[in-house]
Amino acid sequence: MCTATAFKTKDFYFGRTLDYEFTYGDLVTITPRNYPFRFLEEGTWNTHYAMIGMACVKEDYPLYYDAVNEKGLGMAGLNFPGSAVYRRRENGKDNIAQFELIPWILGQCATVKEARELLSRMNLTNISFSDDLPAAQLHWLLSDKEESIVIESVEAGLKIYDNSVGVLTNNPPFDMQMAALRNYMALSVRQPKNTFAPGLLLETYSQGMGAIGLPGDLSSQSRFVRAAFTKMNSVCGESEAESVGQFFHILGSVDQQRGCCELDNGKCEYTIYTSCCNADKGIYYYTSYGNHQITGVDMHKENLDGDKLVIYEAVKEEQIRMQNG
Repeated sequence: MCTATAFKTKDFYFGRTLDYEFTYGDLVTITPRNYPFRFLEEGTWNTHYAMIGMACVKEDYPLYYDAVNEKGLGMAGLNFPGSAVYRRRENGKDNIAQFELIPWILGQCATVKEARELLSRMNLTNISFSDDLPAAQLHWLLSDKEESIVIESVEAGLKIYDNSVGVLTNNPPFDMQMAALRNYMALSVRQPKNTFAPGLLLETYSQGMGAIGLPGDLSSQSRFVRAAFTKMNSVCGESEAESVGQFFHILGSVDQQRGCCELDNGKCEYTIYTSCCNADKGIYYYTSYGNHQITGVDMHKENLDGDKLVIYEAVKEEQIRMQNG
């Protein structure tokens, strides 16, 4: 399972956790403007917006988990098992395979507003990338500095939801996630007032009691509530170091430790990596489960007019700085 969020200080930031029991490969991947994107039904693009993100690269094709383009538009796909429904090819529509959606949107849209128009004529198809990589059941968070939306292809059709909290996890569908926030309206960053019963004197015994009831388990609904509360009450300076650091702290509230979420096959789900991209500057930061030191890749230090992928393997071994040598 996963959590994604959008966050704005002086600049706009976008990122996610990827939580799973194994990895298909974690490569920080820059797709330059002239890399040929081949779409199964919609032909080949020889030019498009450049983008950077974390991907699994197969047959020289970037299968992005999350990415941000050079215009500052960010997109992340999150597991949506049992709810995602893809369809057969439909005449009169833009027929896009599930694995093509992130490049299809980020390659030609600069804003969420432009993406809305594109999505209005799109049909998300059930074609797999390969026999070894069937179509993943996903839904997507799409954000720019002004707004966020959620994209879900379900039994009832393609749904586009406004996302006022700028957070997405997994199941249930997004409208149900938002509705569940009403159960936590009384949460506060301030100390609670005693409203238990008239005449009964009760006093707080600890700081932080205004947030009693904030769920702490690893279920997707609980992570949605916790990430939304943490992000929307976050206080942060505007410098790059403060903003990036705070972003990782926000997603740290939903970090999954290996061993705490055991699956039916005996394996454990854990946070494989956490990303934070400065969408305004095109700098992709990340940490991995084995490496808590923040690592960054600046897309603008590469040749964005090239036609070949630029790939950096994610650092996975802990980098410890000894202060006394």
